[in-house]
Amino acid sequence: MRRELALLALVAAAALLPLYVVTAQDQSRLCLTHALLHGRLSDDECLSSSIDKARYGGHLYSDKAPGMSALEAPSAAAVRLPPVDHDGFRSRRVWAVRVLSSGLGFLLAAFLVGRVAERLAPGYGPRALVAFGLGTLLAPLAAANFGHGTAGALALAGFVLAWQRRFGAAGVLAGAAAVVEYQAAAILLAVGAYAALRGAGAIARYAAGALPPLALLAAYDWAAFGAPWHLSYRYVVGQYAPDQANGFFGIGLPRAHSAYEVLVGNRGLLVASPVLAAAAAGLWLLARTHPAEAAVCAAVTLFFLVLELGYFLPYGGGSPGPRFLVPALPFLAVGLGPAFARAPRLVGSLAVASVVATTATTLVWSSNVELRNTIWGELARTLRQGRWSRFSRSLTDTVVGGRTAWLVAAAAAVAVALAFVPPLRRRPVALAAATLAALAAAAGVIRLATLPPALHAQIEANRTAAAPGDEVDFAVTLQNRMHLALTNVRLTLALPPGVELLGRPYYERGSGCTGTTRLSCNLDFLEPGMSTLIRLGVRVAPTAARTVTLVAWGTTAGAAGPRASASVTVAPA
Repeated sequence: MRRELALLALVAAAALLPLYVVTAQDQSRLCLTHALLHGRLSDDECLSSSIDKARYGGHLYSDKAPGMSALEAPSAAAVRLPPVDHDGFRSRRVWAVRVLSSGLGFLLAAFLVGRVAERLAPGYGPRALVAFGLGTLLAPLAAANFGHGTAGALALAGFVLAWQRRFGAAGVLAGAAAVVEYQAAAILLAVGAYAALRGAGAIARYAAGALPPLALLAAYDWAAFGAPWHLSYRYVVGQYAPDQANGFFGIGLPRAHSAYEVLVGNRGLLVASPVLAAAAAGLWLLARTHPAEAAVCAAVTLFFLVLELGYFLPYGGGSPGPRFLVPALPFLAVGLGPAFARAPRLVGSLAVASVVATTATTLVWSSNVELRNTIWGELARTLRQGRWSRFSRSLTDTVVGGRTAWLVAAAAAVAVALAFVPPLRRRPVALAAATLAALAAAAGVIRLATLPPALHAQIEANRTAAAPGDEVDFAVTLQNRMHLALTNVRLTLALPPGVELLGRPYYERGSGCTGTTRLSCNLDFLEPGMSTLIRLGVRVAPTAARTVTLVAWGTTAGAAGPRASASVTVAPA
C-alpha cells in the first residue's frame, strides 16, 4: 500500500504540475459551470468569444456534454472562479479546478489500472500503474480541461464493479461517464452487454443504476435544447460547424491518412506510447482466462479507434495527440498486467520508452510547438543544442512558479520506470538504452516508410516554346497537404544551364529567395491546406539546350517533398 501511494504521488507530481494556458476547452466548460452556479444553462456573455459553443433559441450554450461542468462546480465555487470569457492566459484558479476534476479522474484511472494488473498478474501492478499513468496520452491531459480521461476513469470504474458483480454501482458510474463525454455511451452499452451475460437480475440492476445519470442528461438536453434526445453537438456554431455537420457529428468512414496520423504520425500512439502495443497483446493473453472481460476491453478499444479514424480532425485541434481515443485507453491498459507477466523485460523497455516520450510531450504540447520528426527528433536535437533548443524554449511553466520541480518529478518518474526493467546479465541500464535506441530507430523507419508527401509543388510556365533572347515566366505553387502546420518551410528552385534569372522572384510569404542558379526561398510556415506562390522570370540564352527544365521541391524539418518540373522547348537560333 505504501509503495502504491508513493507511486501515485510521483505520478501526480509528474502529470499535475503543468500550468497550461486557458484554452477554448476551459472556456466552453467553465462558462457552463458559471451558468450552473447562477441557476442558468446558457451564458451569452461568457460564451460570446468562444469557438466551442452551441446556439439554440437565441442563446449560447456550451457545446460539450454537461458532466465535466457539473463536476467542476464545487471547486469553481470554492476558489471563487470568475467567468472565463476568453482564453490565452494562465490562472492558478483554473488549474485548481482542472486538478480537482480531470486530475482526480486521471489518478483514479491510474489506480484502477494498477489494481486490475495486480489482480491479474501479482507483483506487476506498480509497473502497470506507472506505465499507464506516465506512458500514455492520459498524462499530458491530466491537468487540462478535457473530459476524455475522466470519462474513461468513470467507465473503467463501472466495468471493474461489474466484474465484481456490483452491477447497480457499475451502472451509476458507466452512466456518469456518458454524461461527461457523449461517446462514452458506447462503453455504457458494452458493459451492459457484459452484465446481460450474468442474467436478467444483473442487467436490471445495471440499468437501474444507469437511469439516474442518464435522466439528468436528458433533463439538461430537454431544458437547454428542447428535447431529451437533442445533444448540444446538433447546434454547434463556429468555424468547425460545417465539418461537424457532415456524417455523424463530423464522424465518417475511417480514412487511411487518419490511420497514419493516429498510429505513427508526428504524435502517433505507437511513436509516443509503444507500450500500448504490449497492452493489446496482453488483452489477447487475457482472453484465455477471462474471455468476456477481454472482449469488453477489446470492443471498447476498437470502437474508439474507428471513431478516431473517422473524425475529420484526428488530433482534435490543439492537443498532445489523438485525444478521442483516451476514454478507451484504460480498457486497453487492462492488458498490461498479463503482458508484463509474459515478457517483463520487453514490456518494461516499452514502458520506459513510453514514459520518456510522453513526459517530454507533456512538457511542451501546450505551447503548440510543431514536433519535427516526432518527439524523439526533438529530444535528439535537445541533447545537441541544450537550452537553446526549441524543445527547451517551449517548456510549459508549472503551478509552483518554475520548471525545476516538474523536471525533477519527471526525472524521478523515468528513474522509477527504468527500475521496472529487470536486469539482464547485470546490465539493466545498457538494456534500457539499447531498447530505447531500437525503438527510436524503428519508429523512424516506420515513419519514413509511411510518410505521405507533406509539401506538393507545382510549376506552370507562360509558354511552352521560346527562342534565344525570349523571356519565360514561371509560377511555382507550394502546398501543405498535411493536417498539421509545417514550420521552417523552404522551396528550392534549380535553374537549368542557359537561362538567366531576371530580377528577384516575387514571393507571398517568408523572407524571400537567395541564389542565382539554385534558389533557396524561405517561406516561414504553412498551415494545413495552405499554399503559397512564387513567381520568377528568366531569359533564354543563345547557349541554351533544345529543352530547358526548371525543377522545384519543398522541404520542412529535413524532409523533402516530391520534385515538380516544367520544360520549355528552345527554337534554334
